[in-house]
Order: sequence, then structure tokens, then C-alpha cells
Amino acid sequence: MLTLILLLGVLLVAALVAAGGTVLWYGLDLPALDKATDYKPREHMQVYTADGVEIAQFGTERRMYVPIDKIPQRVRDAVLAVEDAEFYEHNGISFKGLVRAAKANLTGGVTQGASTITQQVARTFFLSTRRTAERKIKEALLALKLERELGKDQILDLYLNQIFLGQRAYGVGAAAMVYFGKPLDQLTVAETAMLAGLPQNPIHANPVSSPERARKRQLWVLGRMKSTGVITEAQFNAAEKEPIHLRSFPLQDLAAQHVAEMARRAVVERLGDKAYTSGVKVYTSVLSEDQRGAHAALRSAVIAHERKQEWRGPESQEGLPEDAVEADKAASLIMKELRDDEDLRLGIVLAASPGEVIAKLASGEIIKVRAATMRWLRNYLAPEASAKLGIRRGSVVRLYQQAPVNKTPDWIITQWPQAEAAFVALNPATGRIRALVGGFDFNRNQFNRATSALRQPGSAIKPFLYSAVLEHGIMPETLVDDLPLLNPDGTLPSWNPQNSDNKFAGEITMREGLFRSKNLVSVRLLQEIGLTQVRNWMARFGLDMKAQPSDLTLALGTGSVTPTQLAAAYAVFANGGYRVSPVLIERIVDADGAVLFKAPPPPALNNSNRAISARNVFLTNTMLRDVTSRGTAELAQRRLRRSDIYGKTGTTNDAVDAWFAGYAPGLVAVAWMGYDEPRSLGERESGGGLALPIWIDAVASMLSTVPVQTLNPPPGIVSVGSDWRYAEYTNGGFKERIGPPKIETSTVLTVPLDTPVVPRAIAASEPR
Repeated sequence: MLTLILLLGVLLVAALVAAGGTVLWYGLDLPALDKATDYKPREHMQVYTADGVEIAQFGTERRMYVPIDKIPQRVRDAVLAVEDAEFYEHNGISFKGLVRAAKANLTGGVTQGASTITQQVARTFFLSTRRTAERKIKEALLALKLERELGKDQILDLYLNQIFLGQRAYGVGAAAMVYFGKPLDQLTVAETAMLAGLPQNPIHANPVSSPERARKRQLWVLGRMKSTGVITEAQFNAAEKEPIHLRSFPLQDLAAQHVAEMARRAVVERLGDKAYTSGVKVYTSVLSEDQRGAHAALRSAVIAHERKQEWRGPESQEGLPEDAVEADKAASLIMKELRDDEDLRLGIVLAASPGEVIAKLASGEIIKVRAATMRWLRNYLAPEASAKLGIRRGSVVRLYQQAPVNKTPDWIITQWPQAEAAFVALNPATGRIRALVGGFDFNRNQFNRATSALRQPGSAIKPFLYSAVLEHGIMPETLVDDLPLLNPDGTLPSWNPQNSDNKFAGEITMREGLFRSKNLVSVRLLQEIGLTQVRNWMARFGLDMKAQPSDLTLALGTGSVTPTQLAAAYAVFANGGYRVSPVLIERIVDADGAVLFKAPPPPALNNSNRAISARNVFLTNTMLRDVTSRGTAELAQRRLRRSDIYGKTGTTNDAVDAWFAGYAPGLVAVAWMGYDEPRSLGERESGGGLALPIWIDAVASMLSTVPVQTLNPPPGIVSVGSDWRYAEYTNGGFKERIGPPKIETSTVLTVPLDTPVVPRAIAASEPR
């Protein structure tokens, strides 16, 4: 017996030492408190589309800092009654709450996190929302540290001004204006209760997105306010009957966070710190419906790609009580700490089997996932599935509602995408940006891929090469060998580019070489006229030639461009041959309406900014129209049901980057998909399969009211046989055939009449 007691004592001491060591270890890794002690919230700035729709307020978020002494006592008390009734009694960690949580967890009651307001501040300012033991320990340690260095009112000030309350509102002051159109000191008891109930589920239980859930939550908060003495019985009865009148809202928020951030930076560059204090309004060139369609198209395509990837497991695994009522309460508490999404809905599994999954969404809905949508997950729904990958009761997963045509929408289990995408659309005549989406989710990653991601364009670069060779006597009907490059002795050279399907078509027209995206045709065209000629020609389109290779791989798109750079370059084809520069900010005005900045009017399209001739544009356009009618992008004309669509797909080696760059009357747009850390998008993926659907879905509404326009030949063009030529070649005289080029050695590939090249990796043409 004594031995057993000694053994238990040793184990207890060891456990305490281990726990103490863990706490000490994490304690040494805590961040500095500067973000909290020197809190500087972003202030008033509004960003609008060209048609007057608000994109953002206060930068990318709606904020209105209200000092704690200006926040009405009733608002403070209401929030404390709901979130942390013992706030002024504990030292950052509520030991009463911990005991209640432990008791509930051990007895099968509601799983509780026992997070105080101080812990929530620690999490919001310094930590992720992922539920791990490390985060919980650091959260507690930071809470204790915050309580030592800040006063209670200062901590409550941080919480009430930083907390997310839905509809892009951060802080109670902004939320009061967003939902009720009035300041905090004018809120009624009923409105105060509605506001205090938002922190639990601000996305899907706010009075705009879900009036019924918000009302249910409001009544519960009113009950808490009465039981804690914040309001009287009479006030409770009156508030219970009071109708809630919300401020008028647009159909939905316009998702344009990357645009808002670009606008914010532009203002800061011009005004410095005054940008946040002078009531600045920024008007952009973006059109709200174009932006809305682009955002939806990009997210839909990325989600579709993610569905083809390997299952990586639930986002977390939580314990749920067996009792249904207690489990429902526990699920709500768990998901309160996690971020929901407009499309990829957050859910916790209540029951799972290969035949059906029942889950509760963060918004409170109970949904069912049918077996037919889970075939790819069958192994992970089995009882013997691994702890990391298995889907079982308590698994936190993402759910997506797919709406098949003429059928009831299906819920499907998916996961947060790892791939990214970007889209940008311009007016080709003015350069004004009509829509821009810089990534899948700005809240998770603010990097703007539309303007800043330098990626290999692959075959999307080829139209500039084809345009160049037209000026050297090579016409669309010129025959070019689509055959392997060979040394004079018939052996293969050290640099041996292939077509994506590893097949060769033999002698084909240049036109066919483009719409079938044949690599060997492009290489031979570049060899025929030389690198210097092609590089000089490409520079006319505004491409950064320092980012392009000085060897034959230039023909295959191994340089670097951003989606916006590529869109501006394609605009030359779309507008008749003129250079334009992308423009986003139209004007900036102060609180009194005084204009602080105004973009210059678009330059006239005349010879002063002409890049290429009208007849060059026409011939290139006829070839790019073939790409969308019978080539790698034939889906474009078929889906959009119009013949005036022009463009080119692009797919780099191993499908690391997928592109479609194209244009139609009044717009030029580029779509891209890839991983931020470059890797293959999939063995059979391509620009035509991944980027083109984004482009089609995004521009469909932009073109819905635009009449189809005929492509008419300008002066200097003649039709001979079944193709078009420059007029001087009416009776021949152009290069009718480009034969196999001579290659001097098997180790150093040379370009006839031009500079030597260094062999390097190539980009494959795409299979579709």
C-alpha cells in the first residue's frame, strides 16, 4: 500500500513537473503585447465602385473606434452578461468557468471552452483560431499577461472595438451603424440585445443574413440581461415586443477586398496618416455586377478543383456529449471560435456512416449529406478509418451546397482549397479595371495575385509571337513543320521540346499551329525571324521584357507575367492595336467633397499610342477566334453562344500554371489558377480545363446585353482562297512554307541569323 502511494506521488510530481515545463516552454514563446497596448484601429475610409456601390469602409473593414468611456453602460453590461459575467472578478482566467467546463465535459454536459473576454482578446490579437492544446495554453498565458499590463476597462475597450460582428463590421460602434444606422447611445434595449448576441455567430446568425436565428438569440440575451440585473422586468417585456428596424441593405456585400486594399494603399501613398482621419472617399473603376460575377466564378472553379484532390482530413476533431440537446449547445460553442465562409460552410458532424452524414452548420441548420455525394470519402467514413483522416461524430468539416440543374441542391463534404486563382477584366479602350479578384479568400491571405503574382504564362504568350511573324512575310496559311527538332545528322538535340500529347501533326498551317497550341510550330516561327525581332515586337504590348527569356523557350512562355500585365497586353488586340495602361482609382475626395486626386481621362486611341497595325490585329484576331471556336478554348464560344470571343489558353510544364487570356467587345480579361508554392495542379489539368471556366462564368453577365459584333477586315487585307493575307501578297510572295531549321550542334542550340540560346525548361501546349 505504501509503495502504491509512493508510486502515485512520484507520478503526480512528474505530471506537475511536465505540466510546469510545458507552460514554461510556451511562456518563453509568447508574442509582445504591442498590438494591444498600442492599439490603433483603422479609421474612416470608404471605397466605392464606379456605379456607387460601397466596396469597403475603413480600409477593407467597417470600423468605428469608440473609446470605452463613450460606450453606453447598458451595451457593456449586455455583452458581459452574455460573454463573461465574471469579467471584473477574475484575473484573465475564470477558474469558476474552468470548473463548470470540466464538470460539463466529464459528465457529458455541454462541452465548454471557458474562454474569458481577456482570453478572446488574446486569441483575436495574437493567435490563430485552430483549437489545439498549444493555442489554449498560450491563450491562457497571454490572458494573464494582459491582465497584468492592462486595466480591465482597457481590455474591454479592445474587445468591444475589435470583435467581428458580421456584415464586415468590427466593433460595436460600427455594428450599430451597419445594422441600425445609429450611434451606440441611441440604441434601444431590444437593439442592444441584438448587438450583444452577435459575437457567437456573426456570419450566419445576424439580422441581415438570418433574421429568425438573430431573433432567437436576441430573446436569449434579453433573458440574460434580466437575470443579471442589467434591465428590469418592465424593460424586458417592452423589448420583447419591440420590432427591430434594420438599416436598408443592398442584396449582399460586394466581395472586392483586394480592390479595397489597392485603393487604401493608393490613398495612403498620397495622404499618409490623414487617409484614416479625414473622411476620405475613393471611387474606383470597378463595376459592381462585373465584380460580383468574377468573385463567384473564381470561387466556384477553385472549389471544383479542390473536389478532385486527396482528402486531407477534418479541420479538427471535437468531443460531443451523447445527449442531443447538450450536443447541440456544445457544437455552437465549438464553432463560435472558428471562421465560417459564405460558400464553404463550417459544420460539425453529429452522426456519420457510409450511408449518410448529419451535420450542424455554424448558422444552426441541421443538414444531411447523401451517400451518392460521398463515394470518394467511403473509406474515411468507415469505423476503422484513421484518427487523422476519419470522418466521425465531432469532426469539423467544410460543406458546400451544389445545385444541379432542375434538382434539389445537394450538400457535399469538401475541404478548404490549397490552390489559388486570380481574375482581372479591363475595358480595352480605356484600361479601366472592371473587375479584379486577387485570390480565393482575402481574410486568409491578402496577397494580390492579380497584380503581383509573376508566373509563367505558357502558351498564353504565343499570340505575341504569331503577331510578330506576320510582319516578316509569314501568313496564317504558311505551312510549318510540327515535327521534332533534329541535328543535321538526324539525332535529337539536347533541348528537345515536345507537344503536350507527345504527338506530331507533320506539316500544318500556322493558323492550325496556334489553335492546336503546337509547341514545335512556335519554336520554328521564332527561329525563322530571330529572337531580337520577336522581343522587340513583344515590347510593343507593354510586357516587361526583363522578365522574359532570351532563348527559344520564349516561344513557349517560360518568362513571367502577372494577370494584369497579360490583360493589358491582350488589350492591344482587343482595341485595334493601341497601348493602354490599367487604371483602378478614378478619384479621391475628402469629407467636404473636395477632389484630392482625379485620374486623367483615357488617352485617345490614335497614332501616338498605336502599338501594332490594324491589319496585324485583324489577322491575329482571326487566329485567336479559331482558338475559341475549334481549338483548345472551343468551350468559350459554345458556352457563351457567340462568335466574337477571342483568346488563348496557357498551361505550363506539369500543369503548374493554368491560364486563359481573352477578349470580346468592350472587355479583355485574364484568369489564372495555380498554387502559391508552385506545384502541379494535376496530371490531366490545363488552362482550358481550369482557367477557362472562370473566364466564361465571369464574363457571361458582362456580355449578356452586348450585341455580337462582326470582325471586319481593315484596309490592307485581302481574302484569297480560304484564308486572309496582307494585300501585298494577293498574288503570292509570302513565305508559303517554313522547313526544318538547321541545328549546328547537339549541345548548343543556335537561332539562325540571331543570338545563341541557352537550353532551359519549356512550357507544354495544353491538351484542351
